[in-house]
Amino acid sequence: MVIPPALKSRPFRLYWVGHLISMAGTQMQLWALYWHLRVLTDQPMVISGLGLVRFLPVILIALIGGVWADHHDRRKTTMITQLAQGLVAVFLGLTTVTGSATVWMLFGLMAVQSVTVGFDVPARQALIPSLVRREDLPSAYSLTSIGAKVGGILGPAVSGLVIAYLGLQWAYWINAISYLAVIAALIAMGHIETKIIRRKIDFRAAVADIRDGVEFIKNSPVILSAMVLDFFGSFFSSANTLLPFVATDILHIGPVPYGWLSASQGIGTLLIGLYLSQRARLRRQGMLICISIAAFGLATIMFGMSRAFWLTMLALILIGLFDGLSSIIRNTVRQLLTPDHMRGRMMSITLIFFRGGPQLGEVESGLVAQALGVPFAIISGGVGCVLASAFIVRKFPQLWRYNGDEVSEPALEVTSNAGS
Repeated sequence: MVIPPALKSRPFRLYWVGHLISMAGTQMQLWALYWHLRVLTDQPMVISGLGLVRFLPVILIALIGGVWADHHDRRKTTMITQLAQGLVAVFLGLTTVTGSATVWMLFGLMAVQSVTVGFDVPARQALIPSLVRREDLPSAYSLTSIGAKVGGILGPAVSGLVIAYLGLQWAYWINAISYLAVIAALIAMGHIETKIIRRKIDFRAAVADIRDGVEFIKNSPVILSAMVLDFFGSFFSSANTLLPFVATDILHIGPVPYGWLSASQGIGTLLIGLYLSQRARLRRQGMLICISIAAFGLATIMFGMSRAFWLTMLALILIGLFDGLSSIIRNTVRQLLTPDHMRGRMMSITLIFFRGGPQLGEVESGLVAQALGVPFAIISGGVGCVLASAFIVRKFPQLWRYNGDEVSEPALEVTSNAGS
């Protein structure tokens, strides 16, 4: 196998290893948290409320975080946010081992962590283009997705074992330790040169910068349509918080096989990430985004209909594969079509969309599951995802036509009869 081009960059190699370790810890904590909430309550609506708790701080903070990332050292910002998230994980473990953890306390700690995410993601994602050559960006984002999904396999799989044999608190404490890997990598890579405009940010300047970022997205139809498609696709097909109910009430399995189901989406995304990391050029990128979102919805329907462990696992692998395909291409498209001085703001707006879709979708799926049952909530979400993909293709034909080698975007043109 040929070494992916992005790994030839020492700063990116350091970042990637730290990112992989940290993502394993993060995913271990997330799926342990779902299980923890299921232990505390048997109400799908309550557990799915975690999505709202994780999203509201992001929508309030992300735009400010994007402005910050465009005017301050992205490397140092990431170190601070990673440390803050590690401290939250320590407190999660402490409240668990002392027996003081409640649903509302867990929600509160996750809200604090989401505030740090509002600064962390724009800075970290905007840093990547400074670690590799421009032509190596597709490889870099494929590898970033691979690292996230290897972590998404190891973390959830190990979480089941940790819960079963060590206790929930250790899932949180191991995650706290994993954040040190990113911090160590950022320290080791030293100073990174970025094209940011360093200045003190006052309220008026921040508002002006946010407005510029919003205008840039509005006038970039490929970026805008990909973000809208991501939002609605993930809104309808998000059912991660329902997996503990599928495991315990439908499949009748314990924490260890639950951990493997939790890891299944990561397996699918890892497979597609490995394939794309070896591709120097990828044609018809817009069409691939649209098709992969529709296929994501179909795989979700299979997940909701399954009553067998192996079929559920296969459906989740397919969900991860198609979600990974669309997310890798979307990340590459956004970065290639965005100037460096605007990347932090672009990523902060993107963060609202890709966090808002799945996390508000978790609330929606919980409400539907509470009223009509878990299987109906998952299946109807998959149908909604397919319909959303068809709508966006009609509304934004520029996305379908986007090939991937365009230097800049065409002017925004939305068909007048779209959605009629």
